[in-house]
Amino acid sequence: MIKDITIGQFFPGKSFIHKLDARIKIVLTGIILVMIFVCGNFYSLGLMSAFILFSFLLTRLSLRLILKSFKPLVLILVITSLLQLYYVDKGEILFSWRKLSITSGGVYMMIFITVRILSLILVSSLLTYTTSPTSLTYAIESLLSPLKVFKVEVHTFAMMMTIALRFIPTLIEEIDRIMNAQKARGADFETGSLVSRIKALFPIFIPLFVSSFKRAFELADAMSCRCY
Repeated sequence: MIKDITIGQFFPGKSFIHKLDARIKIVLTGIILVMIFVCGNFYSLGLMSAFILFSFLLTRLSLRLILKSFKPLVLILVITSLLQLYYVDKGEILFSWRKLSITSGGVYMMIFITVRILSLILVSSLLTYTTSPTSLTYAIESLLSPLKVFKVEVHTFAMMMTIALRFIPTLIEEIDRIMNAQKARGADFETGSLVSRIKALFPIFIPLFVSSFKRAFELADAMSCRCY
């Protein structure tokens, strides 16, 4: 599951999307995100989803990346879908059991919200998949340069965002390494009740925090040595 998280990772390529200016990609991503939220019916949302999927195909990246980016969020999608079924009571009643009623409006809203969330995840991932951290830094700094008039440290802000994105894959690898070490010592993360699984994750947090702070200090020292 940990290895399936692809958020923040960059996959080099020679496609049109890869070669597109990072500033343009950031602006287009923002516009598409707003349009996805504005969509009020399946026709408009379907067109946006088709456009996003077509853009992903232009990158020539493996379709497995889509499934890998969605897999860690399956539980959130299921919970969100079930909440829509329970709280939306508009339309014809399709199923009723005690106080639980499933209506056609609830089913419609469940599918609509699920497609919207998947589209948001895909278009956000598309930006990091096709843009290197360095390009993102320069693009964010360039787009926010007007804020320098108000004495905002634009370069520092852009660097912070880029470092955060860059360290996501590193933290994922660190979590996987710690989990394998704990499994070698007899830890079990896959069996038992939900409560026991959550308790089994606590031994991972402490070494993860220690390692994260160590990396942060090492990065700060390295940047200081380079007169940053």
